[in-house]
Amino acid sequence: MNLSNLLMMNVTPSESPTAPQVLGIDLGGTAIKLGRFTQDGTCLQTLRIPTPQPATPEAVLVAMVAAIAEIDAERKAVAIGVGTPGPADATGRIARVAINLSGWQDVLLADWLEAKTGRLTVIANDANCAGLGEAWLGAGRWYRNLILLTLGTGVGGAIILDGKLFVGHHGTAGELGLITLSPDGPPCNSGNQGSLEQYVSVQAIRRRTGMEPDELGAMALAGDPKALEFWQQYGQDLGAGLASLIYVLTPEAIIIGGGVSASADFFFPSVQAEIERRVLPSSRAGLQLLRAELGNQAGMVGAAKLAWQLL
Repeated sequence: MNLSNLLMMNVTPSESPTAPQVLGIDLGGTAIKLGRFTQDGTCLQTLRIPTPQPATPEAVLVAMVAAIAEIDAERKAVAIGVGTPGPADATGRIARVAINLSGWQDVLLADWLEAKTGRLTVIANDANCAGLGEAWLGAGRWYRNLILLTLGTGVGGAIILDGKLFVGHHGTAGELGLITLSPDGPPCNSGNQGSLEQYVSVQAIRRRTGMEPDELGAMALAGDPKALEFWQQYGQDLGAGLASLIYVLTPEAIIIGGGVSASADFFFPSVQAEIERRVLPSSRAGLQLLRAELGNQAGMVGAAKLAWQLL
């Protein structure tokens, strides 16, 4: 049975009573998802609980500790990885900011969880966790060097170099959606102007068309020429942004996830064509453009991989 089936069915396969395990936790604005994993990536159990509202650090910690006790009552997990909706510090200890959570500023989340649970803990940005998850068990499992872009409300990113997550010396590398695509483009919340996010995020699609991505996808599937034209232009914009990233990182694979990726069949061809037009063959030799495989479980899976890397 594959990972996605295990996650959906919440089944517990046979397991060695002494084999070490870890917990992967994806902390989101509406839900906290937990998974218990073996070293080969087998998911033994999952749990989903609502994120407390307001989601203060103290309330979230209490909820997480209770959920950890529930999913690992026998205390088989020896380490915990947590993906948070915002940047962590380079050491994986401090949640510097958590987007859409109340009162999160330089929260010592790893220290708190270690003190409450007695387990080694590490944290990372949720997009970085998603990239690590896809690299471990998803679309990137055959590659050592890859990048992930999540096309959602914003555009998240992750960089995997030589099989390891690259976060830079301050822990904030990989903000791939914030690179400049057009110097005179729409302003970005980051302070940039004309960032890639302003052309390929869900919010950008709404601004440009007045429609939702799934509506445009359904129209394209029905052969609507305006929707098909939009997705072609969308792919060209995304391909132009990816061209810059390819020249810098020369990845083996680019993985595209997030809600907009549901329409990948309509924009991947123009992404590929734009990359081929803009990037020298020597910089894109063997490059694979792939759709993410783990869906909204990627962050939890990647957080578990982070935990394994502690050991």
